[in-house]
Amino acid sequence: MEKLHLTVACGDYDRTKALQDGTVQPEGIRLNYLPLQAEEIFWRMGGHREFDASEMSLSNHITMVSRGNAPFVAIPVFPSRFFRHSCVFINVDSGIQKPQDLKGKKVGAPEYSITAAVWIRGMLKDDYSVRTPDMEWFVGGQEEPGRKERVVLKLPPEIKLSSIAPDKTLNGMLESGEIHALISARAPSCFVKRSPKVRRLFPNYKEVEVDYYKRTKIFPIMHVLVIRKDLYEQHPWVARSLYKAFCEAKEHAIKAMHISNTLACTLPWLFAEIEQLKQLFGSDWWPYGIEPNRHMLETLIRYMGEQGLMDRPVKVEEVFAPNVVGEFKI
Repeated sequence: MEKLHLTVACGDYDRTKALQDGTVQPEGIRLNYLPLQAEEIFWRMGGHREFDASEMSLSNHITMVSRGNAPFVAIPVFPSRFFRHSCVFINVDSGIQKPQDLKGKKVGAPEYSITAAVWIRGMLKDDYSVRTPDMEWFVGGQEEPGRKERVVLKLPPEIKLSSIAPDKTLNGMLESGEIHALISARAPSCFVKRSPKVRRLFPNYKEVEVDYYKRTKIFPIMHVLVIRKDLYEQHPWVARSLYKAFCEAKEHAIKAMHISNTLACTLPWLFAEIEQLKQLFGSDWWPYGIEPNRHMLETLIRYMGEQGLMDRPVKVEEVFAPNVVGEFKI
């Protein structure tokens, strides 16, 4: 019988490489895998529904679920996770020395609603008592003028947010001091180029992030895999098939890391890193599925409610396709 031909857009990750090269093939599916950058994927999928399935901003998907107009269903595959303490950048003349100094300051973000920003604002509130309304927010293009929010914002009045001028960038405004801080998934080019005017809020970010994980057991999820709802309604089996295949592809990547006669990654101390990861996380430091990630998903949903990004409370199970909630037993 002819397999269903599907196009999936996702990042060029080691954990998906077996899907890209055909080593892993989803049951009943002939897969066309497009390795693209996240911003391009989100713009093309969110605005034009170009792909059958794709990587997607988890926070944007949850917002749409809360509004009852989500065009996608998700499966609990999380291609991108990232501790975000390293992603808070400050102007050295801003007077910011510690997180609490962000109160009353002008803070930029490429989009208010991006998952990285949600996690950072939540972390600042929980760990440092810096609330979202304590800062004035500015959104727009980080490196290129004209970036827009992917979802319509309905923020409470106590959250002060403005779009930057159409000919300006957050990167330039941070370096010049027009904004005092920037939170972003990508390091601004002024920092990459070692501008003396910009530094990280947490220079010792790995130490801070390890402590954060030990206290919270949160390894923040950024992206989720989504399927167009019309495709899912026609072929609901696709959700479980893709879920199984992405899990298998991830296992291929993890096994490759453990081959001891050669290095699977261009990291000289790869095995020392693996040993440290196992001590900190246990055997699976990048879990898929709902239950191993329930605490993180519930925390993100709480943060989104606190930050004005949901129209109503959402349960974790609502975020995902019904037939990937739970596991079958033999």
